[in-house]
Amino acid sequence: MISLTRVYDAPDPAAPSFLVERLWPRGIRKADLAGSAWLPEVGPSHELRKWFGHDPARWDEFRRRYFAELDDHHDAWQPLAAAADASDITLLYSSRDAEHNNAVALREYLVARGR
Repeated sequence: MISLTRVYDAPDPAAPSFLVERLWPRGIRKADLAGSAWLPEVGPSHELRKWFGHDPARWDEFRRRYFAELDDHHDAWQPLAAAADASDITLLYSSRDAEHNNAVALREYLVARGR
């Protein structure tokens, strides 16, 4: 199972957690996420993040473009796939919008590929 947790909330300590943001979240010290892996390369490109701007009206197109980026960078998401094959994992995100963010899209992408 792949769970999602906002980085400002406490992740489940029993499941391996992965910060899936390209930029480090504001107000979070690295020590606050000790034990979590940061995978900046799995986050959407700077250009795609700026274009999306967390606008729900752009969600479907964001997902399409982000999936294309992930298709071109298998090495970025392979650690997540391997971890998800071995146990439950948690994807950490910083967005206030729990329904329209890259972690939601990334989980959809991984699940569609049998993870």
